Amino acid sequence: MNVPAAKREHAELRRRPLLTPLWLGALGALLLVGVAVWFVLSMTTTTVIVVRHAEKELGSIDDPPLSQVGEQRAEVLARLFGSREGAGRIVAVFASDTRRAQRTAEPLAARLGVAVKTLPAVDVEGLLRQIRTNYRGRNVLVVGHSNTVPEIVRRLSGDPGVPPMAESDYGTIYVVSVPTLGRASVLKISY
Repeated sequence: MNVPAAKREHAELRRRPLLTPLWLGALGALLLVGVAVWFVLSMTTTTVIVVRHAEKELGSIDDPPLSQVGEQRAEVLARLFGSREGAGRIVAVFASDTRRAQRTAEPLAARLGVAVKTLPAVDVEGLLRQIRTNYRGRNVLVVGHSNTVPEIVRRLSGDPGVPPMAESDYGTIYVVSVPTLGRASVLKISY
């Protein structure tokens, strides 16, 4: 065997262990950057707009329709949130299984070109599960009742201080922003 060739081979073998930690470190850094990018891209905020159904007809039936004032309020709600384009576009409209809640949601749903998703008024957990599972990072609107709206807002936001709604309160809108990380925020608006 040639002595210079043996020295060269010996020198190459000695350099390889030195490069191995460098390559492993670079690979680890690349993996860490990839995980960080994935984490940042997966962070989202789900926005849930929660309103009470509009004014109902006074009477003795269990599931009354909307009054004329209620019909007008439902139209105002549709104009407020009915944009089909833009970052704040609502992708789903939920309503309880009562006529007044569905009639409040219908003008908005028609304007958006979506169907009203109907759930039993008492199934708050099912509603929240659907929103968290199917609409993460998106915007949805929920039409509830004076007894369910505060509960929905409390459970979405984790804020136990959401006050009960008065029986005469038809004009309060709650906008609940639920980020992937961190605390939810609640904006209360009257219209």
